[in-house]
Amino acid sequence: MKKIMLLFGVIGMTFSVNAQIQTPQPSPFSKVEQTVGLTEVSLEYSRPNMRGRTIFGDLVPYGRVWRLGANANTKITFSTNVTVGGKELKAGTYALFAIPNENNWDVVFYSSAENWGAPQELDESKIAAKVKVETYKLPMDIETFTLSFDDLSSTGATLGMMWANVYAGVKFEVPTDKIVAASIDKVMNGPGAGDYYAAAVYYFQEDKDINQAKTWMDKAMSMIPKPAFYQLRQQSLIYAKAGDKKGAIELAKKSLKASEEAGNLDYIKMNKDSLKEWGAK
Repeated sequence: MKKIMLLFGVIGMTFSVNAQIQTPQPSPFSKVEQTVGLTEVSLEYSRPNMRGRTIFGDLVPYGRVWRLGANANTKITFSTNVTVGGKELKAGTYALFAIPNENNWDVVFYSSAENWGAPQELDESKIAAKVKVETYKLPMDIETFTLSFDDLSSTGATLGMMWANVYAGVKFEVPTDKIVAASIDKVMNGPGAGDYYAAAVYYFQEDKDINQAKTWMDKAMSMIPKPAFYQLRQQSLIYAKAGDKKGAIELAKKSLKASEEAGNLDYIKMNKDSLKEWGAK
């Protein structure tokens, strides 16, 4: 009996040791990141090899949905809205599928990206964009399936797909000009209320030029249609630190009223304490 138990123990140890052995994946995972204009784009996919097999028309049948790689879905992520095939895609992550044919592919950007592998049939409601692209014969075989960002410019790029002796590319456009124009307009029009407010609070907290903080805070509040109780509170503290007790009391009273309307007990107490400290009547 002891010998039998010992044998099972040895077998168990063997399986335990074997379970810890690491081996390389036949289709290794890859992540590619690329800045296109001002848009961050990333690809996540697994890369199968040819291994002497006929790929298109055999391993990857014509006319059927292919996951554009191996293992989990191939995913592409855009940090901004982009345009593919004349259709706008919202910023986010999409699964990439292809339906290869002999002379062209249909490339699909699919809104559901979490399933494993390609569905037998695509749900039309989840097709964010579908683009037909030509294929080109390469002068040599590409052993490992490869996705790349080609023909980079400030306004777009081409998502390149290579395997065996076939290349296909999907062009996409990024809103660089729109982003830059909005940035230029913001800078040329001067700082916004949030910029002035943040600068004033920073100067107050870091014991910098309190008069400059007061000027910035006044500018911020003049740009806010209805200042919140916490904003009025910050303004009152800056006024008090700048030596303007009368102005601080007036602002604290406004903050107190707004705090009471909002039902914020913490700010009600803080404002009452400050009013008492500053000698309000």
